Parts: sequence; C-alpha cells; structure tokens
Amino acid sequence: MKLPAPIAFDWDQGNTDKNWEKHKVHYKDKEAEEIFFIKPLKIFPDKDHSKKEARFVAYGITNNFRKLTVIFTIRNKKIRIISARSQNKKERRQYEK
Repeated sequence: MKLPAPIAFDWDQGNTDKNWEKHKVHYKDKEAEEIFFIKPLKIFPDKDHSKKEARFVAYGITNNFRKLTVIFTIRNKKIRIISARSQNKKERRQYEK
C-alpha cells in the first residue's frame, strides 16, 4: 500500500472521544499518527470493513514504544484515522514477525 505524500492526517470526529474513553489513544497527542513515521510499519487491507470505501489496518510503534493497531482509510489525500488501540497478543505476534 502506498501512503499519500506528504503524509497528512484527518480523524473521524465521531470516534475521537469514544476512542479515548475505550482505548486511551487521543487524536490531540498525535500518538496514533507517530506509527506512520517509525519502521517497521505493517499495513493490511481490512476486507471485512471495506464495504463503502477501502479500509486498512496498520500495526506500528509509537515514540514511547507503545504498539498500536490503527484502522484507517485514505480520503482527500489524507490518512483518515477511524480507530486506534493497543495491539492485542495476536497482532503483536504478527507485527513482530
């Protein structure tokens, strides 16, 4: 998957508070955005949730070494973050391969 250049972000405003309350990842601190600049970054199509538009799942690590799973789409040449959370055990294994 090729990311837009330059990389710019947009957050699904309907999910920002819910994402903070449930997963403790907030759009204001840019933590989820950090993974797109730190290697390794693994991106996969999210076929189960790509009914209206193509969605992707990204596994990455933040500046504070937190491993995140970020669900996103590309809209208007921006990475639109839908959800971000800590990786679960299965995702960590896949990321660390």
